[in-house]
Amino acid sequence: MLEEQARGLLEDRRAGLKEGDILTGTVRSLMPYGAFVDLGGIDGLLHISDMAHTRINKAEDVVAVGQQIQVRILKIDPETKKLSLGLKQLQPEPWATVPERFKAGQRVSGTVTRLQDFGAFVEIEPGVEGLIHISEMSWGKKIRHPKDVLKQGDRVDAVILAIKPEERRIGLGLKQTLADPWTEVRLNFPEGSQVEGPVTRMEKFGAFVQIADGVEGLVHVSEIVADRRLNHPSDVLRAGQVVQALVLAIDTEKRQIKLSMKQLIPTSIDEYIAEHKAGDKVSGRVVEADAAHATVELGEGIRAQCRLAAATATAASDAEKPEGKADLSSLSSLLSARWKGNAPAPAAAPESLAQGQIRSFKIVKLDAAAKKIEVELI
Repeated sequence: MLEEQARGLLEDRRAGLKEGDILTGTVRSLMPYGAFVDLGGIDGLLHISDMAHTRINKAEDVVAVGQQIQVRILKIDPETKKLSLGLKQLQPEPWATVPERFKAGQRVSGTVTRLQDFGAFVEIEPGVEGLIHISEMSWGKKIRHPKDVLKQGDRVDAVILAIKPEERRIGLGLKQTLADPWTEVRLNFPEGSQVEGPVTRMEKFGAFVQIADGVEGLVHVSEIVADRRLNHPSDVLRAGQVVQALVLAIDTEKRQIKLSMKQLIPTSIDEYIAEHKAGDKVSGRVVEADAAHATVELGEGIRAQCRLAAATATAASDAEKPEGKADLSSLSSLLSARWKGNAPAPAAAPESLAQGQIRSFKIVKLDAAAKKIEVELI
């Protein structure tokens, strides 16, 4: 009769319970997934995920056997009458005031709680985690996995990039706490300067060279060597090889630097210009010619431009003539000078220079920067 009476009282007590009720109970036992709480003869399960707003690994980190705690009834199974209890639901919700306490651009500190392939989760305060995406861990170094930079339990500083309280998400940046090396790229590596660094990676279109910590430049496949066409940078380069290059262009907004290796390698025309001076007499083979100009090959791969004297004289004569009237005195002087051998005959270029001819020339101009040579026929 006593047992029957006790069961009746228990059923009455159970029937009087409803979801949302706050009760005081005693922790009866601990399990890997939570704790069982005695609510006066009625047991309920306090799952580990409902013990605290923070991420916990073991129930004993929060409660102990015999401890009296207040819990909220979260759910009552209508068939089994089992109770699901919550402890964290009686504590202030940390995300409720996140928009007031945290702003984008704010610097925060936190502990790395877990690592995933795409990034690291950092607890910046109890119950509030943010994500440092793998792309926000370094300015220039390519990181394959967050464990290359961080490990669980690390204490780190980060900058808040974005807050979405409705999704309980905070985006964090680790690299933003470090100086951005690209802010001084133009100052440290101006266009036309020479740089040196290892080849970090290669693609079909070119090779990337690290010229400073967090700063890479691209040597296009066409700018690696000058003497032949490459199918792939690996034809002449290898990863880790230290190379020298010339800075061609810088785009700080796109974080791109164009480099050239071949422009630091002396070419045959560079050597030719270095070994000659204006006024030198040289021999050359005519490769192209028209009425006014000719292209002369002075050596293998070395070409010069020649403005024919006849065309020059004709142009000068035409410029000196008054419009609409022939200058007979100038014509007489020109003919007299020609018969005395002091002026070239105004013959057409093909008559005086023809393709394939080998003739003597005088160097009139050497331009090392533009890699150009001008000669005249002698």
